[in-house]
Amino acid sequence: MDCLCDIIQALVALAALCFIVLLIVAHVTAEMVRLTRHEKEKYFLTASGEKEPFPSLHDPHSRELSVVVPAYNEELRMPLMMDEAMEYLENRQKQNPSFTYEVIVVDDGSKDKTTEVALRYSKKHGADKVRVLTLVTNRGKGGAVRMGTMSSRGKIILMADADGATKFSDIDKVEAGLKNIEPKPENMGISCGSRAHLEKDSVAERSTFRTFLMYGFHFLVWFLCVRGIKDTQCGFKLFTREAALKTFSSLHVERWAFDVELLYIAQCFKIPVAEVAVIWTEIEGSKLVPFWSWLQMGRDLIFIRMRYFTGAWKLESPFKTD
Repeated sequence: MDCLCDIIQALVALAALCFIVLLIVAHVTAEMVRLTRHEKEKYFLTASGEKEPFPSLHDPHSRELSVVVPAYNEELRMPLMMDEAMEYLENRQKQNPSFTYEVIVVDDGSKDKTTEVALRYSKKHGADKVRVLTLVTNRGKGGAVRMGTMSSRGKIILMADADGATKFSDIDKVEAGLKNIEPKPENMGISCGSRAHLEKDSVAERSTFRTFLMYGFHFLVWFLCVRGIKDTQCGFKLFTREAALKTFSSLHVERWAFDVELLYIAQCFKIPVAEVAVIWTEIEGSKLVPFWSWLQMGRDLIFIRMRYFTGAWKLESPFKTD
């Protein structure tokens, strides 16, 4: 019996030591918010080929809607999404001439012709409606979305994936979700597209191992960071301008788990979040999340919680990019 007690005490001590070491590692390796832009990232090209500076999210809005499209090596799939998006937006403007919009395609350091493809839409529709932000180096999806958002002019700002997995007209649903949020403190609110209603069908098509990884990720999200949101990872999210400025100014994670930190920040600031079911389809060419990326996401979730807990990361007041 004494031997068993000694073993239990040793295990408790070891767990406590591991926890302390993890806290120290999380604190020491914490990075600051990375909002500095390369000089080339401060400008977009006009129809005549001249460079003009991007505006700032700190400026008053001058468009009703901004659509931010992060894209990495998407020269083949992006045209389908852009054609659908532009058709919807143009038709909406014809029906309501007071409706104004912009699409910002953020090329996240692609190795293919993503920028060239995006610039075709800018030439066709004009740089006032379609702008291309080409990042000098790959930042990750979160970094790309943040840079596009910080360059936007919209009263509301939509994050939409370049593969077109979510039907673009479902923006009507997330807009309705945003409008139904009452009250909006300081006009802040977020409406998240969700695929949670499709989970049973997706589980049936996944391997047992990937299903285990998915549920493990969902548990960590719920246990460590975000409560009340079933699908944190859907790439179809709508922000009021005020909510975007508040959340993206504090964002640190730039890769797979950035959505979780974004919603964690929103809940810390008590920004109301709606979750709305959207249509989602598997697009040919979509890449499965690699096993090592699942591990990276799990590590990021643990570090998100611990870095805020230790004060290594802080909830910042909105500040401007360099």
